[in-house]
Amino acid sequence: MGDWKTATELKYAETDEWFAVDGDVVTIGITDYAQDQLNDIVYVEFRDAGDALDGGDSFGEVESVKAASELYSAVAGEIIEINSALEDAPETVNADPFGAGWMVKIRAKDLAPLDGLMDAAAYAAYCDSR
Repeated sequence: MGDWKTATELKYAETDEWFAVDGDVVTIGITDYAQDQLNDIVYVEFRDAGDALDGGDSFGEVESVKAASELYSAVAGEIIEINSALEDAPETVNADPFGAGWMVKIRAKDLAPLDGLMDAAAYAAYCDSR
């Protein structure tokens, strides 16, 4: 998908996750800004497929040479798929955070919480303000 400033169809959280919607399935990853701040990602861990989440729940963790960060879902639902390829190649998140570096897919109970998230322009302004 390329640079986060051009990923206009996505929604963004202040915790630096992006959300892509396809029907009731929401794909979640971290933004280019987040991977850049973390630096070299060396480890990812996700909750299991089949796990239920409430909005705001952590679905996993990403670790880099600089820090560890929890990953959060803005929507409630069931994890239907995890990107297990990242377990062996976590650096993919650095190389392609909006493509091959996606993290989990959730079958959402309700998409309404995504309406409260930022669009690309608002997220770019938020990043510039930090």
